[in-house]
Formats: sequence, structure tokens, C-alpha cells
Amino acid sequence: MKIRKAALTDAPHIAKVHVDSWRTTYKDIFPQEYLNNLSYEERTSFLEKSIPQQDVYVAENNQGEIVGFSVGGLEREGKHEGYLGELYAIYIVEEYQGNGIGKELVKPVVEQLKQVGINTMLIWVLEDNDARYFYESIGGRKIDTVEVEMAGVKVNETAYGWDDLKKQFSLEEESRDI
Repeated sequence: MKIRKAALTDAPHIAKVHVDSWRTTYKDIFPQEYLNNLSYEERTSFLEKSIPQQDVYVAENNQGEIVGFSVGGLEREGKHEGYLGELYAIYIVEEYQGNGIGKELVKPVVEQLKQVGINTMLIWVLEDNDARYFYESIGGRKIDTVEVEMAGVKVNETAYGWDDLKKQFSLEEESRDI
């Protein structure tokens, strides 16, 4: 497995990971019709615009296929004093989950934040998403919960925060084999 910074040409492959991950991860949370209507093309178009403006990282399997991605940067809402960074998204296709790829995809986002002097981070995760246990296992602690409406369903989103990235994550190279 290799973690590297995404290139613009990766957009369709990242889009596939994103849509496929939503369909498996959220199958018991959002209506199936909504999940079925998620579009690879729409997600690709969005990514083609956002990849040049954000630091997106991908996980490639040994065959060079993208099986996961992460993206992060400055915290977007400014509602949580002291949390300056945010892990915006991390998705891994179902068959590759639980193998340590998630932690490896978090690391370059953390490294990017530290390089610009940010030592705190948060992520929002749906309360009904089992991924919340992953964030707890890598040191995130619950700092907030809000009710939001997504896909016509009211859900709770929980923010997990890290108060000291220097202590919780070690610096590693941007591109590495795992």
C-alpha cells in the first residue's frame, strides 16, 4: 500500500472511492434511493475543481488502484475555539477498511497542518457511523454534537478533536509504502 498526494488525473478514481464508500458506509443511515443516485460524474467534476486547491491524499493498493483518500486543511466553521485544523474527509472502500490505511491517510493531513503551525484538529462524523470508533482509537475525543439534515434525514454529527497533534501523530514522509 502506498500513500501519496493526489494528482488531478486521480479525480475519477477518488470519485469512485467516495461514492462507493458512501453506498456501503451509510446504507443503514440514508435512503437507498439517495445512495443509488450518487453520481461518479458529479463527484469527479467536483474533485477536478477541488484537487488543485486542496491537499488530497490517496491510498493505492499494490496494483496501483486508489482504495482510499483523505483531505484536510483549516477548520471551516470557526465555532470550536482552539481547533484550527480539520480533517474534512477520509474514505476507504469497504474491503480495505480495518487494515491500518485510515491512520496512514490521516498522517499526511496532520503533517500538512503541523507544517503551517497548526497543532489542533477536528473532524465531523455521523453519530451512527461506526467510523467514530476509529477516531476514538487514534486519540480523538468528542467535543460537540449537532443535529443536521442530510439526504432528507435528520442525523447527529459528532465532532472529534485532537488538542496536540505533535504528541498524537509522528512525522513521516509524504509518500510511503505500508
